Amino acid sequence: MEKNDHHHKAESALKVNEGIEQPASINPMLENEMIRFRKNRPTVKDFLSGIRAGNRNLLGQAITQIESARTEDQVMATELINACLPFSGKSIRIGITGVPGVGKSTFIETFGLYLISLGKKVAVLAIDPSSTRTKGSILGDKTRMEELSVHTEAFIRPSASSGTLGGVTRSTREALILCEAAGFDVILIETVGVGQSETAVSRLVDFFMLLMLAGGGDELQGIKRGIIEMADLIVINKADGDNMLKANLAKREYENALHLFPPLASGWIPKTVTASALKNIGIENTWNIVDEFVNQTSTNGYFQKNRHEQSKHILRETISHALNNHFFNNEKMTKRLFFLEQQVIADRMNPYQAAHQLLEEYFHLR
Repeated sequence: MEKNDHHHKAESALKVNEGIEQPASINPMLENEMIRFRKNRPTVKDFLSGIRAGNRNLLGQAITQIESARTEDQVMATELINACLPFSGKSIRIGITGVPGVGKSTFIETFGLYLISLGKKVAVLAIDPSSTRTKGSILGDKTRMEELSVHTEAFIRPSASSGTLGGVTRSTREALILCEAAGFDVILIETVGVGQSETAVSRLVDFFMLLMLAGGGDELQGIKRGIIEMADLIVINKADGDNMLKANLAKREYENALHLFPPLASGWIPKTVTASALKNIGIENTWNIVDEFVNQTSTNGYFQKNRHEQSKHILRETISHALNNHFFNNEKMTKRLFFLEQQVIADRMNPYQAAHQLLEEYFHLR
């Protein structure tokens, strides 16, 4: 009987054969390459000297470093920013935003090439809308600025917004510092143009430029109301051919609208111009207005005052970010948070009580 049972078991479809040995999850050669890269990657001193020498590859690697969420990379990024700060602050920072389809990338390329013709070095920090799943950049501004991107006096850095409000990443201001340390004279920050970017961008730049189209329609009024009063210059783009008449009409309408807003703290009276990036029309005039703004605000003291206000904002935002990170990276707090979330979902506690309790526990730990 035992023999038959044994034979039955041997023939059973339920017999489990030994599996083959599974390969390593990482190719050993690739793993060795990664270890070698970590050992040989540039130090803060290497990054600084490369950035100061105008090495665009090292500049790109340095920006990748500051964008990294890894703790060890963040420590190095902080050291790098501190090392670059003494060499920063000498550029003109221009924010450029506008409604989707207004031609921001074409305008920036034409504008950037014009600035280079004047002997200036130009950096473009282009904030792309991100995939909500991968958090990756989905537009790729380098592919939309083909001529500017290969110019030796230009540097273009597309950066995914990763869902950040206003399309401005936290690392944008750090990237700006690195670009200034690399000797770029003008830094252009292009935003998504979703109608929320004006406040975030204005805290980074000296001059705020809004690109608009003629005959935008009533659907854009919400964006216009929130953004026009912050603009130092409104550029009616694509003002060429059959569109010229509509562009000039729109220019007059915006000029009239600007008179209804209170004067800016800078003492600057915002202007409106027409331009065509495609036909290279109005580009020189646009730069002349930026130059006029810088001269006027430097003379009346607003330029430096604005930079000081931005520094105060960065101080507060950095503290807020550090506290946020410390709280959510605290193992005990994350466990308590999960528990209290379940309490809130089950209606055993309201979210305000839960938040108050968590904060009390957190500061008691401190």
